[in-house]
This record gives sequence, C-alpha cells and structure tokens, in this order.
Amino acid sequence: MNKPALSSLSALDGVASSVATSSWPAGLSACCRGGAANGDVTAKEASTNVAGLASVGLGPMRGVEGGRPAIDTQRIERAVREILAAIGEDPQRDGLLETPRRVAKAYAQMFCGLHDDASRHLGRVFQEATDDLVICRDIEFYTVCEHHLLPFFGRAHVAYKPDGKQVVGLSKLARTVDVFARRPQVQERLTAQIADALVEHVRPQGVIVILESQHLCMKMRGVEKQNAEMVTAAYRGCFEQASLERSDVIGMLTRSRGG
Repeated sequence: MNKPALSSLSALDGVASSVATSSWPAGLSACCRGGAANGDVTAKEASTNVAGLASVGLGPMRGVEGGRPAIDTQRIERAVREILAAIGEDPQRDGLLETPRRVAKAYAQMFCGLHDDASRHLGRVFQEATDDLVICRDIEFYTVCEHHLLPFFGRAHVAYKPDGKQVVGLSKLARTVDVFARRPQVQERLTAQIADALVEHVRPQGVIVILESQHLCMKMRGVEKQNAEMVTAAYRGCFEQASLERSDVIGMLTRSRGG
C-alpha cells in the first residue's frame, strides 16, 4: 500500500474540522445484536456465537447479556448465504460452504468496536507534571465504510498537549483508534470521535487528530479513482484556532519518514 501523502502543510492547516459527533444509531446497533426478539436464535446458536467470539480474541465482550453475544454470528451466516444466492451463486458448492462462517468470524472482529468503549483504555492515566507535546504517528487502521460496507484504511496521527497533571499510556492512543475504527464508519466521524474521546477522558489542553486513508468504495466501484486519498483533521482545545504552534504540530505529524 502506498502511504497517503499530504500535498502541503498549508493545505492541511485549512482543513475544516466540521464533523459529526452523534452516537451510533440505536436501531442499527440493535440490528447488529441480532433478532432475539423474533425468536430466531436458539440457545445452542448463542453458545456457538460466544465460542466464535472467543476464537478471535474478542470475548468476554461488552454487550453480552443472558448468554447472547452482542454480535450475532449465526444471523450473519444466514444473511451471507442469502446474499450468495441473491447474486446467482450456489452457497452449497464446495468453495462457498465455509464462506458464511468465515465472514461471520471476520465481522465479529471487524465490528467489535461497536461493543467497546474508549473509556476502558483512556481511563488509565499516569500522574505526570508535564505540558509538553505528546505525539503518536502512523497508527495504522482498517475500518469499513458504512455506505457500501467496503474497507477504507490508512494512518492516524494523534497529538495532545497534557494539562500539566496527567498523561495516558502510549498504547492507549492506538487502542482508542481501534475502538472507533472497528465499526461501520465515515472518516469524518472517525476523526472526531478519536479527538473527542481524548478530550473527555484525558482532559488535555489541546488535541489534533489527522487521518489519511484510501477508500475501496472509491477505487473498486463507482468513480474508480485509484490514486484518490482522503485527509481529515480534528482540532480541539488550544489547537482550535490557527496558530504557529498548530502548524508546527501538523508538520511533525505529517512529515514523510524520509524528510
């Protein structure tokens, strides 16, 4: 994968940070949980689902109630069989027999962020009397466009200026990116959610989050633009207003490795 590159520092500094911050729609979240209310999941299926989540390192998970996992792998399997039939394939042929199970297992991992919470990671802070800048660059992420359920992927760059009292563990920044990336997303919201989670739980003086990514929904379908890249930025706190300091931070976040 070619790493997305920014055309210029000044161009990024002008990126608007008007992004949606609304929570995930309750109806869609309920849909991901499955159809218990319709009585279409048996106790045996629920047990199988829990085992399936554990097999990809996701259990126990938030959202598991009464033995039913938040991600209904059995329901996903049935849906995949229907999709295969709908496109004119034979779900019973040898090469596709295990496809529904494989897709369900993949979805359980790809969308586990729906049932995780950034507070679980960012709540663990260390008392440190510093207000010096903290930067974590090139955090790779993979997520799924909610419009076409096709992947988009790239790098997240995160910077925050501590409040002079506490800092958060470096790995927690990467885990926070994953919490929000592992769910159906749009890049604008993903950028804002990462920034807002840091503001809420770490309480820094300021935060900058920049995402650079490539979208398969734009490469393999539709306009089919193979070199198109998307860059989004969110500025919070002391970085909300354009300043020399903000430009310096953006430069440190986005400069190329060879620069």
